[in-house]
Amino acid sequence: MNLIIDVGNSYIKVAVFQESKLLGSYVCVAENFFKKIQEIKKDYPQISFSMLSSVVKDTSAFEKILKEESNLYVLSENTKLPFKNNYGSPQTLGKDRLALVAAASLNFQYKNVLIIDAGTCITFDFKNAANEYLGGAISPGLQMRLKALQHFTSKLPLVSLDEKAPLIGNSTQNSILSGVLNGVSAELDGIIDRYKADYKYLTVILTGGDTQILSKRVKNSIFANPNFLFEGLNYILEFNKTQ
Repeated sequence: MNLIIDVGNSYIKVAVFQESKLLGSYVCVAENFFKKIQEIKKDYPQISFSMLSSVVKDTSAFEKILKEESNLYVLSENTKLPFKNNYGSPQTLGKDRLALVAAASLNFQYKNVLIIDAGTCITFDFKNAANEYLGGAISPGLQMRLKALQHFTSKLPLVSLDEKAPLIGNSTQNSILSGVLNGVSAELDGIIDRYKADYKYLTVILTGGDTQILSKRVKNSIFANPNFLFEGLNYILEFNKTQ
């Protein structure tokens, strides 16, 4: 069994896989990481491998715990990947983006795939039908846009995200929600349309924390998969076991 760990800025997400099958997923904060790993190991004593991906620079504390419990792999720019990476600066490429492209390689190896990850930032990553990663784009996420409107103005309030955003806002709150939600939805559809114009038979994956709210608003045909990142990390781990 494999233990997959994705360390983010605020939370740590953990998943357990039996080969390619997801058995369970969990969320915790850094302070509870050791306790959570012990609980998971108690439920799945067969875990013998782990993959760590992190946006945090210092992962020594996490690595120490994981090395005691498993054969640990740490995702880095030097990790062998199941696709050709044509990104111009691989050392600056986010590990989460590598994992998403790996999941696209696993599930759609010979297809053109655009992966949209709607989280703190919205990332766009493209893998072509030759299984080559070309790059993509980074844009502010929903919460970032809401916070920016409040932070960079003197009068606009910080508005909580609400799915019921009208096209025509009849209050300041509704106007902000309309601008952010409808603006992001139009952005996604516009970028998808541009990729479709250049690449035939495009498959579009939407994942990340805001998948549910955005999947209802995007007009283009998409596959919504909240576990795409986990699948990619697990695939990279399985791939490296054989190298």
